[in-house]
Amino acid sequence: MQISEAESVVMEVLWQQQPLAAEDVVAALSPSQDWQEATIKTLLNRLLNKGAISASKEGRRYLYSPVLQRADWVNTESSGLLDRLFDGRIAPLVAHFSAHRKLTAEDVSQLRELLAEIDDERR
Repeated sequence: MQISEAESVVMEVLWQQQPLAAEDVVAALSPSQDWQEATIKTLLNRLLNKGAISASKEGRRYLYSPVLQRADWVNTESSGLLDRLFDGRIAPLVAHFSAHRKLTAEDVSQLRELLAEIDDERR
């Protein structure tokens, strides 16, 4: 399922707390986004039409909940990024970030720990 960058911002709100009414989503996004209420409602409708979220009626309003799980979306997005930019390989991605000094000492330490865990699992 393809969701746009703007739609993913709305999804992040719903992944953090659900179900939410449209006005709750608007309130959650207003500090960080300069979007009108109509824009957010349009994004909710797009996500609803795509099947990424569901809506249940409560009184005179609808409550929205994610159908698309964040882990599934992250997996699809990260695989697509790797495929498009690095021929599906992770090592060139890490090399790219290293060459552009985007890896902190903490990042390097975590990568070492991850590689050690992978080595231990393969033995």
